Amino acid sequence: MPVELNFRRPQEKPPSQRPALLAVAGLLAVALLAVALGRGREAEPEEQTARPVQTLAFHAEDLPDGAIDLREAGDGKLVARIEPGQDGFIRGTLRGLAQARQREGLSREPPFTLTRFDNGTLSLEDGATGRHVPLLAFGPSNAKAFARLLPGTELR
Repeated sequence: MPVELNFRRPQEKPPSQRPALLAVAGLLAVALLAVALGRGREAEPEEQTARPVQTLAFHAEDLPDGAIDLREAGDGKLVARIEPGQDGFIRGTLRGLAQARQREGLSREPPFTLTRFDNGTLSLEDGATGRHVPLLAFGPSNAKAFARLLPGTELR
């Protein structure tokens, strides 16, 4: 009589995946809560202790040779000429602001305003979009590129 071999294992319950699923769900809930709290929180306005001490309102004019003339908004006096291939930070910053104006369908007429504050910081504001660029956020060497447009400006 042939012997029957039974290779089947006795019925075992598969390991429960419930603890792993609960852990993933908990992690997801914490992440969503953190995002919701972060977005729901309005930024508290910081008390601005720095006061403007010097400003320059100017227009940027693209020239056919690739240079950019920076002219005072009031009288059109040439403040600086950015030659092709030079002053990449100034060129890139102004191009980004100008493109934002174009995307929003805004006029090129409102000037850009460069401001030096009594604490030594600099900012660039776009009069058309209201965008404000704290120039030291990009490092002192980049801020110095704009600082040279304001006579007597030294960065701290």
